[in-house]
Amino acid sequence: MKRAAIVAPLRTPVGAFGGALKGVPVEELGATVARAVVERAGLDPARIDDVIFAQSYMNGETPCTGRWVALQAGFPIEVAGMQLDRRCGGGLQAIATAAMMVQTGAADVVMAGGVESMSNVEYYTTNMRWGARAGSVKMHDRLDRGRERSQPESRFGRISGMIETAENLAQAYHITRDASDAFAMRSHHRAAAAWEDGRFANEVVGLHVSPRKGETVLFDKDEGVRGQTTMDSLAKLKPIMKDGVVTAGNACQQNDAAAACLVVAEDKLAELNLEPIGWLVGWAAAGCEPSMMGIGPVPAVEKLLKRTGLRFDQLDLIELNEAFACQALACVKGWGSSMDELENRLNVNGSGISLGHPVGATGVRIMTSLLNELQRGEGRYGLETMCIGGGQGIAAIFERA
Repeated sequence: MKRAAIVAPLRTPVGAFGGALKGVPVEELGATVARAVVERAGLDPARIDDVIFAQSYMNGETPCTGRWVALQAGFPIEVAGMQLDRRCGGGLQAIATAAMMVQTGAADVVMAGGVESMSNVEYYTTNMRWGARAGSVKMHDRLDRGRERSQPESRFGRISGMIETAENLAQAYHITRDASDAFAMRSHHRAAAAWEDGRFANEVVGLHVSPRKGETVLFDKDEGVRGQTTMDSLAKLKPIMKDGVVTAGNACQQNDAAAACLVVAEDKLAELNLEPIGWLVGWAAAGCEPSMMGIGPVPAVEKLLKRTGLRFDQLDLIELNEAFACQALACVKGWGSSMDELENRLNVNGSGISLGHPVGATGVRIMTSLLNELQRGEGRYGLETMCIGGGQGIAAIFERA
């Protein structure tokens, strides 16, 4: 099959929950990065066969997100679009799906992306379709409800949310509060250093936002990075669950962002004058017990390495999304490794705890950062992997072009 090339990956800065990007709708977040990708690549958007965007908290205001984004970006109406959801792994799935399309000859050029505006996720009710005769109507917060209903309660019992699954891993893998806080501090320090050193400059597309009426400013830096984080400041935070290790300081954030790239058939690169930054080597998804959903990267990576024939020690960089510090540390143990062994390869510029986790966009955001870091360090292979609510993991290996 044809190789799938990754071209011009870009992302917006990641906005904090209720922060700078609160007033930017999903379609404009996605369209901003979509326009920037074709401009960076120098590609006529009419050559794009399809636009695939992941979004985990889709709603009726922007149905079929990929098509909405393509139209909002001003692409020709002939350019098709679609939306997909594999929760936290949706952005990476968009890339994998686009790659399968170009590898099999179903398309030559596909835009793969992801977007999430968690600040604008709505409240909803399931009681109003046929009317409520009397009394109160219950409203659900889709953010919380989506986590609670990630698996059938009739089969797996009630799982109150993702925090509970992280605490289950902390107990099973003997992850302490101190170790979790140290991992969180590491993430913030590394992300702050990356910004200070200009390592994100080539991948971020700024947006003009209006924090106050009559004022417009350029938002061009991730909003949740706290470079001054210390063990003392983290220790002051109370655990979210009684006697637990997870706090607001050692868990990922809720965020707003978009990211996208072009996935192009190898035999079309010269014709379209496109320069790839990397290649998709392979990908895999795997299921795990929903109550231990954070361990999903372990079976997913095992499956992927068997499929590609590569070894764990051949991976120059490893990007493991930090849903929770204790969850990430459990995965490291699950791989039969340690933080000392992975210190110079794992999340070298921070991840979900510091940079944020805009769910549908995260997979493309991570790949964008990974490929740029491979270019800087002249590494060959990079692994991207993440856990997924409902008990899944997804992983992909990219090769530097």
